[in-house]
Amino acid sequence: GITRSSSGRRRQAGSRPAGFQASRCAPSSFHTPNSEQRENRLPIPCAPAPQPRDQAMKQALMEVMRMNRICRMVLVTCFGSFILVIFYFQSMLHPVIRRNPFGMDICCRKGSRSPLQELYNPIQLELSNTAILHQIRRDQVTDTCRANSMSSRKRRVLTPNDLKHLVVDEDHEMIYCYVPKVACTNWKRVMMVLTGRGKYSDPMEIPANEAHISSNLKTLNQYSIPEINHRLKSYMKFLFVREPFERLVSAYRNKFTQKYNTSFHKRYGTKIVRRQRKNATQEALRKGDDVKFEEFVAYLIDPHTQREEPFNEHWQTVYALCHPCHIHYDLIGKYETLEDDSNYILQLAGVGSYLKFPTYAKSTRTTDEMTTEFFQNISSEHQTQLYEVYNLDFLMFNYSVPSYLKLE
Repeated sequence: GITRSSSGRRRQAGSRPAGFQASRCAPSSFHTPNSEQRENRLPIPCAPAPQPRDQAMKQALMEVMRMNRICRMVLVTCFGSFILVIFYFQSMLHPVIRRNPFGMDICCRKGSRSPLQELYNPIQLELSNTAILHQIRRDQVTDTCRANSMSSRKRRVLTPNDLKHLVVDEDHEMIYCYVPKVACTNWKRVMMVLTGRGKYSDPMEIPANEAHISSNLKTLNQYSIPEINHRLKSYMKFLFVREPFERLVSAYRNKFTQKYNTSFHKRYGTKIVRRQRKNATQEALRKGDDVKFEEFVAYLIDPHTQREEPFNEHWQTVYALCHPCHIHYDLIGKYETLEDDSNYILQLAGVGSYLKFPTYAKSTRTTDEMTTEFFQNISSEHQTQLYEVYNLDFLMFNYSVPSYLKLE
């Protein structure tokens, strides 16, 4: 298009005015040149072009500011990491006290080794005579299982029902296989305190009958198969054993000579009298409260007994209750060293300074002398047959053949 200038002359739209001088910089103010400026061709003032030195200084300043920001970020990160490290080592060095809901302080080290890791700590294995003793006991079980070709993969052998004697302590990552007549009641009391399912802080304040209520303790058979395998692999597993015949006599005395055990008399006593006693009275057949030890032994070695139903847990073998050829037990305590072995386990669990295993002198405790007396009236044939029933328990836990036996 065509436009008209201030002087009235026509010029092509978009063309530069005569007085405009090209420059690399933008004009400070754009205006139409007058006639004098057109005549003298004066340049339009513009901003001075930045010099290379100024640009370099500006870039250097920006670089310094950027480096300062990076340094501040690095310093903040390092300081935060340092604080976290301080807290971590404090938590490692100082025990965290957890309040048992029933009043007892149970000490557990946050982030410390589990009982299983503590047990197999190379330093402890090298220095502790107790650790060496338990290694010998573990080796004895392993050798017996191999010699009798009973070692097998637990997944193919055991069922959840086989695991109902294994009590689980989630907090301290322990599994205890309880064996009746081997400090079973006291260990259940301790486990109730450890798991927080009891009403008392002192194990001995828990009544014996409450310790045997199944709902007070969680057993391994209550978990899923993957959970069972995980706990068998990562938890410390232990059990306590006793000289087999001494345990057997203890079970007989407790279940068949005490008048208050009427349920055992009805369930087992009447059956034993009916099978093993000739010319039994009607009262004996009805009550079953006067079973003789000889009749009890005859009942145990009778082939029909185990074909009919498994042994009661009080006289069942440890091998059948705890399956030591299929479950690797890390600690095997013995009734003969009950106090030392028990407190060693509590020490590994991290509660040794807070909780001691309850011990007390029991005048009615079955001793080796008592056991000898009970076996005096057992024929050598029945002694031999009974020894065969409990042979694995003798071998596995390194109990020698009793001197009072007259084996054929």
